[in-house]
Amino acid sequence: MRLAAPVAAASLVWVTSSLACIGDPPQAQLTEPQRRALARYQPKTAPRGVIGTEARFGGRVSLVGYTIEPRDLTQRIGDEIRVTFVWRVDRALDEGWRSFTDLVGKDGRVIAKLDNHGPLRAMAGACRVPLPPARWPTALVLDPVTFTLPPNAPANVELQIGFRRNQQRLAASGRATRNNAARLRLQVTASDNAKVPELTVPRRAGRVRIDGKLDETAWSHAAETGRFVNVGTGLLDERQPVQGRALMLWDDDHVYVAFDVWDRTVRGGFDPAAVDPHLWTRDTVEIMIDPDGDGDNRDYYEIQINPQNLIFDSRFDGYNRPRVSPSGPFGHQSWRAHVDSAVTIDGSIDDPRDIDRGYVVEARIPWSSFAKAERSPPKPGDRWRMNLYAMQNNGGVAWSPILGEGNFHRASRFGRVTWAP
Repeated sequence: MRLAAPVAAASLVWVTSSLACIGDPPQAQLTEPQRRALARYQPKTAPRGVIGTEARFGGRVSLVGYTIEPRDLTQRIGDEIRVTFVWRVDRALDEGWRSFTDLVGKDGRVIAKLDNHGPLRAMAGACRVPLPPARWPTALVLDPVTFTLPPNAPANVELQIGFRRNQQRLAASGRATRNNAARLRLQVTASDNAKVPELTVPRRAGRVRIDGKLDETAWSHAAETGRFVNVGTGLLDERQPVQGRALMLWDDDHVYVAFDVWDRTVRGGFDPAAVDPHLWTRDTVEIMIDPDGDGDNRDYYEIQINPQNLIFDSRFDGYNRPRVSPSGPFGHQSWRAHVDSAVTIDGSIDDPRDIDRGYVVEARIPWSSFAKAERSPPKPGDRWRMNLYAMQNNGGVAWSPILGEGNFHRASRFGRVTWAP
């Protein structure tokens, strides 16, 4: 049984379902609960606290203003920001137009695209955009967009808002417009966003059968990472070809790690008898473990498992060391994790003719494999450093972003894991 996709994955569902949809979705394709949810964003009057900014688009739609939380336009890196754009529709737009929102630096560089953020733009189970601009009523429309200010944001950024159809932008006019977009400026201050994520992992309660199905009750009580993020920015990134999340449990003998990976082209392609194949060059999940918890990259471990259930495992003395470039060996590849794992695939492996849903990896790793750890098994309350990745073509998404501080081996960027009583 696959895990139910989290709420944050709504736009991922849109990516998959869009392949079966052409043009804007008929209202009939929305369920009654979806229609009721969208009705909340079609008020008769503007909400309180709207900051006015008359920007006009093609004589059809005007940006009346916006609300922003936190209200202060000086934001801290890592803050979650919720902006609600208040649109007034004077004459309906034609089919095919889409609202866009870009986070842009002072130099014009796009830092993050936010086009799929918000209930009007992406909704679980909805075909393509649930409420495209062509279906907006001739009245007010509220368009909420929530995002996290990424760590690569410079001191001065702005949101650019407008309408696109293919490569064309709808003409914009008004004092706060440029390049056919309305502009909302933000001031950015430094913060402690460089902090890595933390996870408290509970002890296993109930049987876990390693079969790649995750249908035991024990997994329903596991610690969950949430959706993985862009390795460089720390943001959810819909443009990545692979997405994923992970669950963790432990007991006196083993640590249990499960991955739920969304991948439309599941690939293996390695010799089933291969030992330590370079799984990262295609599709794989990856576990990095630094048992000391100090992030100094001394005596850490790497385990990869691919959709064929093949394994690459190695132990490192220091950051990427030992390593013989360019083809390895990478670390002490003679080390064995003695991992017990299983994989189930939702789709077909190595078949480009269809569109896959992804795959699930379930793994059980004995504590006895981590001979370099100060204490293995750990005691309740001990903290280790770990990172978890879903990979494709030597790239991918992570539980804890690296933020440009090196490659996937940078232990100072691994998340902190506490083993609960």
